[in-house]
Amino acid sequence: MELLLWRWSTSAQVASALLIAVFFSVLGRSMRRGELRHFVQAWQANLVALVVTIVFWFARPASRGPLAALVWGYFFFKTMFVVLLALGARRFVRPNAPALGARAALMVAIAALAPAAAVSGLGGIGVVESTAITLVLAAAALELWKSGVLAGWLTVGYLVRAALGAVEAVAYGSQLVAVPWLPADRVAVVLATHSAFDTGAEWMIALGCVLVVYRGIQTELTSANSRLVEAKEALQELADHDSLTGLANRRVMPAVLRQAFDTGATILFFDLNDFKRVNDTHGHEAGDECLKRFATALRSSFRPADHVIRYAGDEFVVVAAGVEPPQILERVEQVTARLTAEPVRGDAIQFAVGHAYLPVHGDVEAAMRSADEQMYRQKPSR
Repeated sequence: MELLLWRWSTSAQVASALLIAVFFSVLGRSMRRGELRHFVQAWQANLVALVVTIVFWFARPASRGPLAALVWGYFFFKTMFVVLLALGARRFVRPNAPALGARAALMVAIAALAPAAAVSGLGGIGVVESTAITLVLAAAALELWKSGVLAGWLTVGYLVRAALGAVEAVAYGSQLVAVPWLPADRVAVVLATHSAFDTGAEWMIALGCVLVVYRGIQTELTSANSRLVEAKEALQELADHDSLTGLANRRVMPAVLRQAFDTGATILFFDLNDFKRVNDTHGHEAGDECLKRFATALRSSFRPADHVIRYAGDEFVVVAAGVEPPQILERVEQVTARLTAEPVRGDAIQFAVGHAYLPVHGDVEAAMRSADEQMYRQKPSR
């Protein structure tokens, strides 16, 4: 009976290990993510350990040399399996941690020499390897839990596999040292079937790994999307604002006028006088200074809710929503006072201004045209 159970359990574990190893190999090649590397290597090592086990059962080597080689191979690959699983968990906790796979393989290879030389019976092999599985995976689960990483299935899978390892260590140990409270028939059933339970726990680990990886991908996509939205908003801000004066540019005019259409507004058109002469006489640096001074005077003189726009060249527009001209024109006098107090190259900045009132649901184009025409009528003759 125990032999049939063992064959069934081992066959299930071999088939499962093969499926998981193939799955992670394909997943690792398709996704090319660093945190998957240790898991791909782990399942490959587990598959090799099972192959070594099958060779051991079929070959049944009697001489010490081949037996020691197979025992070393089993200890090395099975221990590397759990060590690589632990390193994979560590990579989730500390993504930028250095890779330790090669160093771990060297240490495990050296450590496997001792049991290969000293242990030959199945009981001893089972005790040593099951104990190693319990300690390594319990430590990995503890690190995941303490770090707060959202890896529920992975942590549970490690804990379950560690607990099974502890049970198996006790069961194998009972073959070496008699334990009165462990009936031999029950121990035999445990040893014959534990591979199937190990397989279930390993599927939990595989599922947990995939879930953590995809949660990481989702987080990265969400973060990337947020950065794209921020970049789009920044580009929109650059596109809608004049780089020299910091004012909104004429791209915002349609939205501003749509708002004014519903609330009513006073529209003011400004144009600097003799701006070309300033550029020709003092250079474009002085012209830029004039534009910046004028923009600052407009911002300081009008209300924060008023839209101050650099329309084109030395032309500026102010849209004061919800007010009529008598309530807003005193702001123009403040602009004049500020510019008189802060001349550029000894000359006060002069300007012409025209205004028009846009009633609620009025003709926007007519109001804009009226303000523009009034402004040009105020310009000095050229």
